[in-house]
Amino acid sequence: MSAPADAFLEFRDIARTYGHVRAVDGVSAAIAPGEFVALVGASGSGKSTLLKTVNRLVVPDSGSVLLEGTDVSDLAPPVLRRRIGYVFQGIGLFPHMSVGENIAIGPRLAGKRLPDARIAELLELVELDPGVRSRMPDALSGGQRQRVGVARALAGEPHLLLMDEPFGALDPITRDALGERVLRLHERLRLTTVMVTHDMAEALLLASRVLVMDSGAIVADETPRALLDGAGGRIAQDLVAVPREQAKRLAGLSA
Repeated sequence: MSAPADAFLEFRDIARTYGHVRAVDGVSAAIAPGEFVALVGASGSGKSTLLKTVNRLVVPDSGSVLLEGTDVSDLAPPVLRRRIGYVFQGIGLFPHMSVGENIAIGPRLAGKRLPDARIAELLELVELDPGVRSRMPDALSGGQRQRVGVARALAGEPHLLLMDEPFGALDPITRDALGERVLRLHERLRLTTVMVTHDMAEALLLASRVLVMDSGAIVADETPRALLDGAGGRIAQDLVAVPREQAKRLAGLSA
């Protein structure tokens, strides 16, 4: 079986069980180059587990993940992860390293030195002053640290960006601004992006395609416009109903 001609990332019948819980239940999906895909669902729906099968932080019990036509299980984890940028909610900056050292850690582990000019460029990409490269992570705000996390994910010039609840710990203003910045970077750098979020409003505003998960399965695969027009079934529409109802309530306050 060959991947679809336009598939950049493909899940083929992925299953993963933890004890008696089937976290991912036979998921198949193909993602084209340049798509911004949001994986949405309630806690425990399997979205983070599915995402982590791409960079082999989770190894599926069965099925396969293909990245640019290559089964990720055929690649050594360090080689695979150098092809992927990964941003997650916990940020994971090394507290004993400066901002610049954190950004350069991926290339350094690959035996390459990231020039100061490239570190400065990456900081500017995420709208941080290059001067912060000498600061320690605990001297930055939460939003600044998450921006550093994005810069670190881009340091290896990946074509695929994975984000696992990247903005969940941020205040609403910072979260919205950083989400818009990531979308602009996705477009400017011609990335393929897969983002896990439980926030349907965030998915609708940022993604070009939304995959809704429930009980380990994809139950809807729609564009944001189609979801807003009522497509995707009950579970998807229950998620869409939350921001829709919030918008109505806010409109009522200003009436």
